[in-house]
This record gives sequence, C-alpha cells and structure tokens, in this order.
Amino acid sequence: MDSKMPGNNRQSSNKNKQVKNVGFIALLVLLALVIFAAYSKPSNLTAISATQALTDNNQGDYSKVLVSSNELEITPKGKTSPTLKAYVDPNSSLKSQGFNITKAQYTFKSNASGSSVALSLAESIVPVLLIGALLYFMLRSAQGQGNQALSFGKSRARLYGNEKDKVTFKEIAGSAEAKQDLEEVVEFLKFPKKFNSMGARIPKGVLLVGPPGTGKTMLSRAVAGEANVPFFSISGSEFVEMFVGVGASRVRDLFAKAKKNAPCIIFVDEIDAVGRRRGSGMGGGHDEREQTLNQILVEMDGFEQGQNVIVLAATNRADVLDPALLRPGRFDRRVNIGLPDRKDREAILKVHFAKKPLAKNVDLDALSAKAAGSSGADLANIANEAAIIAARNSHSQIIQSDVTEAFERVAIGPERKSRVMTDKDKEVTAYHEAGHALVGHVLPDADPVHKVTIIPRGNTGGVTWSIPPEDRMFTSLVQFKDALARALGGRVAEEIVLGYDHITTGAGSDLPNAAEMARDMVVNQGMGKKLRNQVFRTDDGMMIDRLVHERDYSDETAKVIDEEVESLITEASNRARIVIKANLDKLEKLKDKLLEKETVDADEVAEVLKGTKLPASAALY
Repeated sequence: MDSKMPGNNRQSSNKNKQVKNVGFIALLVLLALVIFAAYSKPSNLTAISATQALTDNNQGDYSKVLVSSNELEITPKGKTSPTLKAYVDPNSSLKSQGFNITKAQYTFKSNASGSSVALSLAESIVPVLLIGALLYFMLRSAQGQGNQALSFGKSRARLYGNEKDKVTFKEIAGSAEAKQDLEEVVEFLKFPKKFNSMGARIPKGVLLVGPPGTGKTMLSRAVAGEANVPFFSISGSEFVEMFVGVGASRVRDLFAKAKKNAPCIIFVDEIDAVGRRRGSGMGGGHDEREQTLNQILVEMDGFEQGQNVIVLAATNRADVLDPALLRPGRFDRRVNIGLPDRKDREAILKVHFAKKPLAKNVDLDALSAKAAGSSGADLANIANEAAIIAARNSHSQIIQSDVTEAFERVAIGPERKSRVMTDKDKEVTAYHEAGHALVGHVLPDADPVHKVTIIPRGNTGGVTWSIPPEDRMFTSLVQFKDALARALGGRVAEEIVLGYDHITTGAGSDLPNAAEMARDMVVNQGMGKKLRNQVFRTDDGMMIDRLVHERDYSDETAKVIDEEVESLITEASNRARIVIKANLDKLEKLKDKLLEKETVDADEVAEVLKGTKLPASAALY
C-alpha cells in the first residue's frame, strides 16, 4: 500500500499541471480575442480613393469633412452623418495636396496626446485584466472544489503531539483509579518490548465510560502527553455522512495515518454516535453508521497484527454500544470515570483556582462539601464564574462571597431581582417554599435544608435548596419517600393555607420531578409494593428507538405500574399534609421570615423551625 502512494501523488500532480496548462492557454486565447475586438472597430463608412475625394471636394459635393490624422470622414451634401472615408498623405497638408478647404466645413481633430493615449490604452486593457482575473479565480475555485471532492473520504482527525504545553497526569486532579489504569497504557506505548518479552499482548483499545464533564478527553490527552506520542483526535459523528461508504473510507484513512505514525493514540470522542448496536432494523445492511462500525471492527482486530496503535474512546452511554465492539481484542479495557468525591472535588477546585487571585480565607473544603454530585466541568465553571463576579464587583481578589454566589448561580441559577412580584405573589411563594423547608426539616431521612429564598432564580419563582450532608453511593427507600414528601410540601402548604381552589402553578417543576422519582422507584429500582424486586426496561433514547423496541411487559403490568406510582405520590402528599398541619405555627413563622429577609440560610431555618414535631402517622417504620 505504501509503495503505491508516491506514484499516485505523481499522477495527481501531473493531472493538476495539465489542468493549469489548459486553463492558461484558454486565458491567452480569450485575451487575444478581447484585444482584437477592442482595436478592430467595425465601420459602416464607404472607402474611396484620395483622388476621388479631392475631385468631389473641389466640385463642392461635400458639406462636412472631419480630418483625423490621415483619415477623412466625409458627409456628402444632403446627408446628416458621414458616409464616406478616405486616406490622405499624413506628411503634407491638405492644401498642398490640392484640397480646397473652403468648399466644405472642415473640422480638424488634433492628434492624440499622451493622456488620451493612456486613456485609450486603459479602456482597452482594464476590461482585459478584469476578465483575466475573473477567469483566474474561477479556475482556482474549480480546482479547490476538485480537491475537496477528492478528499471527501479522507479522515478529519486532528493531530496533536507537538504542542509545547502538553497535558500530564500531574495536571489532572482526582480520578486516581482511572489514572492508574491509564498509566499502564503509557508503559505499553513507551516500553512495548518489556511486555512483548513476557508474551503479553498490548491492548488494542481502552474505553472510558463516565458522565459528561468528568474529564474523559483530558485523561486521553494526558496519556498522549505522558507517552510523548502522536495523538489523533476525532468525534464519532465526524465519520458519518449522507453518502454510504464515506465513513468507512475515513476510518481506513485514519488508521492508515496512525500506522505511519506508530506508536500513537487514536481518540474517538462520543463513540456511541457511530458504535451503536447493529441490527436495530433502521437502514438495513446499507446503513452508513453500520458500514462505518464494521470498518472500525475490522481495523481494530483484523488480519493485520503487530501495529502499535491504541484506540481510546469515550462515551457516557456504554449500554448502547455493539457487543462486538466491547469484546476483548478490540476494547480490552474499560475504565470507569465517575463523579469526583469530596476529596477529589477539593483537589479539582485547587487546580482551577491555582492561576486566579484567590483570597486566603476562601474555604474550598466547604465548597467541595456543598458541591456533591458536581463534575469536573461544573467545578471549573464555578471557578470561572467566581472570577467573573469578582471582576464585575471590582475586587482585587476572589473573596468568599464571590465563590458562594458563583456556586449558587451554577447550582440553582442566577437571581432575577428585577422581576416584579406583587405582595400577594410574594406571600404565596413564601408559603410554598416554607412548606418544602418544613417537611424537609421534620422528616428524618430528608436532606438538610441549605437555603430558602423567594427571589426568583432561573425558571423558578423561589427555591428551597437541600444538600446531602455527605456523598452517597446508594439511596434507601425511606430516603426516596422523604424526598417525595419534601417535593410535594410546597403544593400541600398552598392547599392547606389557601384552599384547594386557590392553589397556583408554583409546583410546575415539583410535580414532574416527583412523578419521575416515583416511576424510577417502581420501574428501575424494584421498590413498589405489588411489583417488589421487579424492574422493567424503558428506552430513554430517541423516539425512533422507542418505536422500534417493543415494551417488555404487558398492558396489565403497565396499569399496575401506574397504580404503584399513584400510590407513592398519594402517600407522600399525605405525609407532607400531616407534618404541615402539626406545625402550622412554624410554617407561619418561616413564611414571615421569608417575607422579611427574602433569603434565609440553613442556620436561620433551623432556628425558626426549632421545636417542630414529627407525628407518628407521618413516620416510616
């Protein structure tokens, strides 16, 4: 394959030269035609001899004669415009040649001056130059389109490896286990003979799986930086085009380039765009995505062996990938990159604040504790927002209030203080948020209340913000039920205080969240009463996927699921109602506090709700 490449390059270069030569010849021919047309002025004057012109002139047959150098344009009597022309000796005057210039009206046109000559030349040459430039750009454009057509099947991967500032594992905080797995890949690339001598086979591929924003791409860059090898980066969607076969051609070209640069790394981001399970019935065997996937499978484990090329791929949907792609020999390793824990979050925050003027009293440990469930990208966004807020407030350093405001902006949205609210709306919002906070404070397994505000944030009219006290790997049934009751506490508080006929749309986001949580408990977690320890597959992909895949449970079971979800929602609302009715005085106090201060933090909420009681009928056993 490599031996044929120079010949192909020479053929393509010869073709390009032929195209350029033909275009140049055509340009010259057109230029000659334009010049000929410019200087060969067509004339409708009848040419006569100088002798006849002299005789007729002296006989008085002409009314006007225009003399221009050696050319006479003659207007006979009875005519309004010249119809005859004659050429005389330019070196002698008309009188010396015998012309009686009194017989007609003679007009002498002076010889062209330098400026008129230049103007005449400009009038002739400028159009030629414009037409030539137009042809030149047309030829260049046609040649560029031809090159694009020839390169349509070429890989669009970007090559890294020569950058001065390379990413290394030291610059990436957290993900200790993932870095340990990837450090072995670096050793494979650096010292392949060390492993070959033991009969070990270098892994063909490593699949990085994790939620968005956890640093999968950055870790791949770090592997290339540590190993000091070329790094080809491409997205899975860049393989797929409208035309069948283009994606497979790009795969072949990518691996051909990688083999020439071996040892190297190919990184395919969002591989689920092209590596989804085959045989879905969409597109049949000629589906472009399936053709591309087939080519990837062949390149990763075909007949050709011994190529020191490692494929790193990232996805957050490993469950939809084709089994042939995940088998050993293709993706030999699977590295799970989860959300960072508290210690890792603090380390990530320190990395992102390292190049920013951070005040010494800023508590990043407390921020990492509050940011449970945040990804590395979320933490980077918090650091950036803190810097923006500090600059907007003209601070010389990023202080604690800037960091707190940035965290709240990222977590629950920016404050919309400019939104005008009537006193009635404020009171209803205060009751609603106080209901959430009261239920969440009283129920023992609900997350502690962090802050309550009636200032609109994002798309909500107010926010009751609860944060878990520590990172959790699991969620228990009682925690789910207490979270459900807290989510419905706002609507129940409105119903108790205002009456059911006066409830508002303030629960517009609470109700869908509660319904989704209850359905997840029944369908995915097996926490229903009638359908205990049973789970039911649901497709949360695109609409076409849901239409293609049949539901794996009957209509009767679907009805039972709906009944289970309704039962959980009803139970949660009843528990919230019992708690609020038993602590109505505390609800009023918290409502008044919110109307007074608009925003109440955790300590103030705990002080106002001190002495609340949990009725036995609302407790779970």
